[in-house]
Amino acid sequence: MALPHRISRGLFAVLVLLSAVTLVGGYVEAERTSDQVTGDPGVEQAFRTGDRSPVAEPRPNGTVVATDSNAFVTDENDAPRAQAELVAFAPDGRIRYYENRHTRYWDVDPVSGTDATVEFVYADHLEADACGGDSVCTRNGVERVNLTTGERTAVFSRITPGKHSTRWHDVDRIDEERLLVADIDRDRVFVVNTTTELTVWEWDAQSDYDVASGGPFPDDWTHVNDVEYVEVDGREAAMVSLRNQDQVAFVDFERGLLDDWTLGSDGDYDTLYEQHNPDYIPPERGGPAVLVADSENSRIVEYQRANGSWERSWTWSDQRMQWARDADRLPNGHTLVTDSNGDRVFEIDTDGEVVWSATVGFPYEAERLGTGDESSGGESAASLGLPSRSADSAGGSALDRLAGALPSKVVNGVSYLLPRWIGVPEGLALLVLAVAIPAWSIIEYRRASLTLEIRSPLRFERR
Repeated sequence: MALPHRISRGLFAVLVLLSAVTLVGGYVEAERTSDQVTGDPGVEQAFRTGDRSPVAEPRPNGTVVATDSNAFVTDENDAPRAQAELVAFAPDGRIRYYENRHTRYWDVDPVSGTDATVEFVYADHLEADACGGDSVCTRNGVERVNLTTGERTAVFSRITPGKHSTRWHDVDRIDEERLLVADIDRDRVFVVNTTTELTVWEWDAQSDYDVASGGPFPDDWTHVNDVEYVEVDGREAAMVSLRNQDQVAFVDFERGLLDDWTLGSDGDYDTLYEQHNPDYIPPERGGPAVLVADSENSRIVEYQRANGSWERSWTWSDQRMQWARDADRLPNGHTLVTDSNGDRVFEIDTDGEVVWSATVGFPYEAERLGTGDESSGGESAASLGLPSRSADSAGGSALDRLAGALPSKVVNGVSYLLPRWIGVPEGLALLVLAVAIPAWSIIEYRRASLTLEIRSPLRFERR
């Protein structure tokens, strides 16, 4: 039964008004909390202006952040996400170091034996004349930089075809000569000797995985986005994040894939869903355990190994979490998290409370200086007795509750594509407007009984 015209018109008017108010309110709030001159958040503006007054709360040792790309600010004539940043916060919250010379920044690690030098993975999109006939290619590489002096050292690099699914996201240092590389382009991990530049070990995912699993083959099949050098039963091994297979695998350098150590399975989204940056916590610090950014589930999870299997031991999320991509357990029991679509890097204490946060556009990985590489100085959640926390889907506005019912991949995809000031409520409001306005217009047109006659001059009249 059709609703009376006045009632349907009233419903459409309410929907459009509420959606418009939500959009305007979101934009005004973003402007209120950002720099009044440029509209950019204060931290981002400090990057560009060289302002060295504190822009974040103090934190011991300081924090270094690598960003996938930045949609807050771009140079003139640059498209959104056309550039990325590497930034270090000093202990007092000032900007200690800043650069944006590379197209993308990914993994960043402190260099052992130093207090101011980091090693990072970058990607640079190259012009066609550097690509050997291809229209576009990417230089993937590792560099060192001293955050105090700015002194730089090139460590290792290789060129891969294309740009989107060929950019390396992680390289882990084994010793002074060996690097362990996660090669997205060729769905493999390998060890390279940086002195000879020879590959001395390699594991190809095709040796153990069916190409029908994961993503499209061969374009972006495994999306192997992280690798970590570990020891299993006293033997050298690699822990490998196969994002598109929703798995963290362990590969012994001599014996190959350790099937019974694999965490997750393809399509088992309750365990892992397109994860990033798993960290291994060994038995001597309460493990074996794996702390991982469970990206599409918008949460941080930890799994403890017990009786030959993995059991979930800790979960953390809040309503703002959107596509977390890194989590490090610190020596004090806190957890440092990067939330890419949430545009923040933050620290959780042992009670699960956020005790420090910095707004950074689309961060990929963060490191707390002076605490070791990633989670190397931290203990497992089980040994610390950390309490789990989940986002409260019943709280917030009606739009927040509706967003909580949507698939996380939809929410994360919308957040990735839309301007940064558009959160989940604003995105839903935009969707309502996109549907309601055309529908309302069609109904009004049909009920108006209008005719359009082509005459000279043009006449438009009601019958």
